[in-house]
Amino acid sequence: MTEPTIEEFYVEDRTFPPAADFAAQALVSDRSLYDEAAADPEAFWARIARETLTWFDDFDTVCEWELPFAKWFVGGTLNVSYNCLDRHVEAGRGDKVAFHWEGEPGDTRTITYAELLDDVSRFANVLKGLGLERGDRVAIYMPMIPELAVAMLACTRIGVAHSVIFGGFSPDAIVDRCEDADCRLIITADAGYRRGAPSALKPNVDAALAAGAPSVENVVVVNRCDTDIEMVADRDHWWHELMAGVSADCPAEALDSEQLLYLLYTSGTTAKPKGIMHTTGGYLTQVAFTHKVVFDLRPETDVYWCAADIGWVTGHSYIVYGPLANGCTSVIYEGTPDTPLPEYRGSDDRAAWPKDRLCFIFNG
Repeated sequence: MTEPTIEEFYVEDRTFPPAADFAAQALVSDRSLYDEAAADPEAFWARIARETLTWFDDFDTVCEWELPFAKWFVGGTLNVSYNCLDRHVEAGRGDKVAFHWEGEPGDTRTITYAELLDDVSRFANVLKGLGLERGDRVAIYMPMIPELAVAMLACTRIGVAHSVIFGGFSPDAIVDRCEDADCRLIITADAGYRRGAPSALKPNVDAALAAGAPSVENVVVVNRCDTDIEMVADRDHWWHELMAGVSADCPAEALDSEQLLYLLYTSGTTAKPKGIMHTTGGYLTQVAFTHKVVFDLRPETDVYWCAADIGWVTGHSYIVYGPLANGCTSVIYEGTPDTPLPEYRGSDDRAAWPKDRLCFIFNG
């Protein structure tokens, strides 16, 4: 007799329980967590928020719920960058690796929490130097390189909201998102490697700004692939030049729990892209908690890889914010999971790389 198949993709009633001995080792191995949440949801989330995050000022109201609007942890102040970086460094874990990064051509970087904090603080000062203030919005259109995470965290450090635009999107998509969010800055790269060759990014930004998005005043460019690009005087700035000599002294600002953290737009497949707003306290509580318990994370020993792109919400949550809030070590890979192809590998068989160096893999 053959196994039953899924006849309707949106209706699936079968369950697949894990082996009992495997389940017994999980961080959550019984129903007590579910029962606690069901009995008093606000008390449950208040406990999780206080145990998971560091708050500068405690909140006085867990949730204000007026359909369709919700406000979480009202009255509390915190900072995402502080929770992802400073508190780990202050606890003596600055030498712990935050990211193992590998570029598609095989170049690698290992970045500790202390090094990441230094880069984030310096780029936050770069943003200030370009006139960015709390409440402003910036667009980020970059490949999967460490500077992408640095840019996001630098925004959170000073209360600037980011809108990450997937690197495969067109100039029209950049215009739509920058105009809707009233972005003052675009952070990009000359190009990023994809399937063995540079994929242009800066020319798409140039085309977008020629067509619209008049609110954009400056463009910061990472020289990733050393391609020949145009740099517009007084508008375009090289990342490495702005970062040279800038101070790493940039304290994390205490931000309201409901401060806008980021905008992420729907794809626009069926209608005009819609900007989904994520605020600070509720979002970070959720992604830090779910990253820990859903993926059964042991940050002391696990090396974690989410193979999604940071341009999607999975990448925001489970490459950048969730893993760093939990103080774990993650892998970022620049290209697609099936690249480099054999002809690009040479003698370095990176097909074996994940199983040799990862303890825990999540494919997004």
